[in-house]
Amino acid sequence: MNDADVSKQIQQMVKFIRQEAEEKANEISVSAEEEFNIEKLQLVEAEKKKIRQEYERKEKQVEVRKKIEYSMQLNASRIKVLQAQDDLVSSMEEAASKELLLVSHDHHVYMKLLQDLIVQSLLRLKEPAVLLRCRKDDLHLVESVLHSAKHEYAEKANVYPPEIIVDNYVYLPPPPTHHHAHGPFCSGGVVLASRDGKIVCENTLDARLDVVFRKKLPEVGLLWPSEVFDLSTSNVLGLVMCLKTREDADWLGGTGDWQKRGTSFAVIRKRLFGQVAV
Repeated sequence: MNDADVSKQIQQMVKFIRQEAEEKANEISVSAEEEFNIEKLQLVEAEKKKIRQEYERKEKQVEVRKKIEYSMQLNASRIKVLQAQDDLVSSMEEAASKELLLVSHDHHVYMKLLQDLIVQSLLRLKEPAVLLRCRKDDLHLVESVLHSAKHEYAEKANVYPPEIIVDNYVYLPPPPTHHHAHGPFCSGGVVLASRDGKIVCENTLDARLDVVFRKKLPEVGLLWPSEVFDLSTSNVLGLVMCLKTREDADWLGGTGDWQKRGTSFAVIRKRLFGQVAV
């Protein structure tokens, strides 16, 4: 074999080796490209997932904030409505109290009312002797109906007429005036108690109005403002007298209920008269 043949074979071997190397390099490059693409895709998907999770978290936070803001606005609106209702009810109660002062101006109607209040109180107390207290201005009216009230009670209860002692030393507070607008006052009515003062029946117009107002408060809350202020003496008197029957007069409590509460005439006297002594 001459030099030319040897050189040719070497060239062929070099060409073969180079071709093998190129093919191997191409395979490595393709494999590396595939691995790179796979890794890149995985990283991109992982980051996309993180971004989606972050936005979902922020979206949930926004929804929670929206719900909180809605709840706060709803509560604020409810508070405004309740405040408006409370103001309206307070205005109605004040208007009713002012109208209630006019009840005692009609002496004929007021005398009949005083008699009914005394009879009702006697029916609740069922005592043979009671102490009666009224306003100083009503003393002559009370004394004029006292005899009729005792006999009406005796007829209804089928008992002897009770002994009624009118307190001529301490009276119920007078109606409110401009000079004593914030002091204790009484729009009318009577307070009866047993002789020992353990059982008390506060049957004043103000007490009855308070009870009627509490009982009618759900209905009052549904009234329009024009209806709230459409009050007259007859309407107020009707409200006050709607507790005339024994079944409706649960606010009087009866003897047993007053004894359970431990209410004494001294407590009622202090609430009505402050520190005035008997």
